[in-house]
Formats: sequence, structure tokens, C-alpha cells
Amino acid sequence: MFTTLSRREFLAVTTVAAHRLVREPGQARSAARTDISTLPPYGNGTIPAGIRSRTVANVNGLTVHMLEAGFERQGRPAVLLLHGFPELAYSWRKVMLPLAAAGYHVIAPDMRGYGRTTGWDDSYDADPDPFRILNMVRDSIGLVYALGHRTVAMVAGHDAGAPIASWAALIRPDVFRTVTILSSPFEGPPSLPFDTANGAAVPRRAITDDELDAELAKLNPPRKYYQSYQRTRGANDNMLHAPQGLHAFFRAYYHYKSADWKGNKPHPLKARTAEEMAQIPTYYVMEKDKGMAETVAPFIPSPAEIAACKWLTEAEVEVYATEYGRTGFTGALQGYRVRRGSDPKSVAEMLTFSGRTIDVPSMYIAGKSDWGVYQTPGAVDRMQKTACTRMVGFHLLDGAGHWVQQEQPEQVSAQMVAFLREYAGTQRVTAARRQ
Repeated sequence: MFTTLSRREFLAVTTVAAHRLVREPGQARSAARTDISTLPPYGNGTIPAGIRSRTVANVNGLTVHMLEAGFERQGRPAVLLLHGFPELAYSWRKVMLPLAAAGYHVIAPDMRGYGRTTGWDDSYDADPDPFRILNMVRDSIGLVYALGHRTVAMVAGHDAGAPIASWAALIRPDVFRTVTILSSPFEGPPSLPFDTANGAAVPRRAITDDELDAELAKLNPPRKYYQSYQRTRGANDNMLHAPQGLHAFFRAYYHYKSADWKGNKPHPLKARTAEEMAQIPTYYVMEKDKGMAETVAPFIPSPAEIAACKWLTEAEVEVYATEYGRTGFTGALQGYRVRRGSDPKSVAEMLTFSGRTIDVPSMYIAGKSDWGVYQTPGAVDRMQKTACTRMVGFHLLDGAGHWVQQEQPEQVSAQMVAFLREYAGTQRVTAARRQ
């Protein structure tokens, strides 16, 4: 028996089928230019009621896809949530409603290079400038302005979103009134030599990722730093075409870096040397002859562990596999090429702000089982002592690894709401809630 499909139903079915086609490594992709109106609903039916998906055009050259909560009433102060890698706006779904219930307009975009945000070049050889720190901050300002906000009560960033949130608060404290940094500590801008004309010593140059890689390669077994790997041409194809399949890749990757993997026992490292860094699990300091797909494959949880994982169900894993299966990883990886490490042009841009600090109220949240806290030796101390002059909260949460806002959303939400009430102006929030 044949069923007649409407045009919309036909497009949805054929789009899903197209996603399942296997592409050869290196094949050209047009994901960044996809008409997302033809795609199935974002989140595969797993997004909580009260959160909506929408797009905003003309944002610094992008059409930004975002999740949004607390949009029913005008005049609410804004909260901007910036995700990391390999994440999406979807990664904030579990904290958005508590923030909205506290009186906020909660905005979580798919960042440039990710998900259903379009307008970025998805080729490896794309111009990297749009992915640099200052332009990513412009993306954030452009989005909140487009939504009718002159200020943001709190900008929060997790993982690769943390430096964007941190720099936003440092550069535009008039717009971003508080900041919450999750997982990746903010060290502050690089330093310019000071008083050298009067005899002060030139500061010792920090070891680069390439230099660290050369030292890691001498270890037994040889190792390499994941950020250097993420900048390589082959990283996208290795993950996108993982032998175990994309769903299994995400399941293993998320498990390996979570509190569910009991081998995550992070602690401070003495220095950024190969011997010290080799103490970190292989998702950060990889075996030299393996890509990320091979690195995480042995750590896929058992069927019983998967069934017991309430913070990330199989349906939720499939959201990541579906979106990245369509876009690939190249756009998401561009940040590792120009925002991390020692890219000369990015360093030159950041040196403009040498000596500047984050002076708005700030808070840090990470999981107790998160090696992200210590993967850059000394960074967490520099964040607390020099980079942030008003760090009023430092929280390492039980039962969470790297994916803290997904693993322990109740704890993260409670900390954020308390922080906002104390430091973001309770009178305006109370007025908004009464509307």
C-alpha cells in the first residue's frame, strides 16, 4: 500500500536518508550552507518543553541557530550560554529552564562552525580569521543586540566556549556584566615584556604545542598533544568516519571524559613538560600513532552502563551524531587552529589587551573528575590570582567530569542562579518575573 507524502514530509524523509549516506574522506561538504528549514526538528524530540529552536539572521555574517528559554515575556535580562567541543547549543538544555524560571531570557547558540548556524566556510583551507577570538566575541555581541539586549546579565562558556565568554567579559564589561567559566580556566591575555629598556629581564617564552609534541614523541610509548592533533587536516575524517560509527564514537568520547569513567582522577601538574603531561588520559595526551576515533574506541561503556547513564541517553547521543554527521567537524576544529596554542596572528590580537583583567564578578565551575581543570599547568591558579579580580565562586562538583552542565545540571543551575541573584542585580530580575 502506498502513502502520499506532503512536500514537507518528503523533504524530511529524504533529508534523514541523505544524512545516512557514507561520504568518502575528503569529499566536499556543503553543510554550512544547508537550508535548515528542510531539516527535521532540532533535538530529535529530546528538547524539554519550554525551550524553542529558532534562527536569527544577519549576525556578523551568520544566520545563527539558537535554543531559547524564558522568551515569553519582554524585558527579562539575558543570559548567554556558549558551548564547547564537540558540543552544540543542545548541551545547555538541562540548565536553561531553571535559569528561565529565575527570571532570565536564556540564549544558547550553535557557535560559528557548529550545528545549524550557517554562514561559515566549512573547508579545511577556509580563511581562519572569522574563527579568531575577537570575531567570536563579535558574534556574541551581534546576537544579543539582534535579540534586543544592550547588556547580558551573565555570559557562561564551557570548554572551547569558556575562552570566548572570558574574552567577552574582559573586552566588553559594559555588555557582559558577569561571567561563569566552566571547565577551561582563563589565564588572562598574553604578557608583553615590561621595563626591559631599563634592564628588566625578557620573560621566558612559554613552550608551544609543537615543542611539547616534540618532547611527547620521545616518551615510551610516544605521545602527542590533542590540540595539535585537532589542528591537522585528517582530524575531521578520522572522527567523522570512525570505524566504530559516529554514534559509538560520541558515546565513547563522552563516557571517557565523564565521571562515569573511574580512571579520571585529576590533580595539579607541576609543569608543562612531557613527563608531567603524560599523566593525563589519552583523550588529552594521545598515543602518537592513533587518531581520536581509535583513542576512545576501547572506552565505550557496556550495555549495562549505557542503560544506567541517565545524564546522556541513547536518544541524546544520537542528536550529536545526527548534527555532526551532517556538518562534519571541520568548522568546529577551526578554533583549535587559531584560538588555542600559539598562532602568531591570534597572539598579536590578544597582546592588544596585555595587562587587562576580568573585573566583573566571575565564577568557575568544573567537575571534580575533569582533567580540563589541570590540563594547562598553573592556569587555574593564574585565573584566580591575576586574570579575574572578582572571582567570587570556585566550584568543583561531585559526580561530574568534563561535561559538568550535562552530568550535574541541578548543581550547575543552582550555582548559576545563586550567582546571578547575588551579583547581576536582583531588582531587575524580580521586576521581570512580575511582568
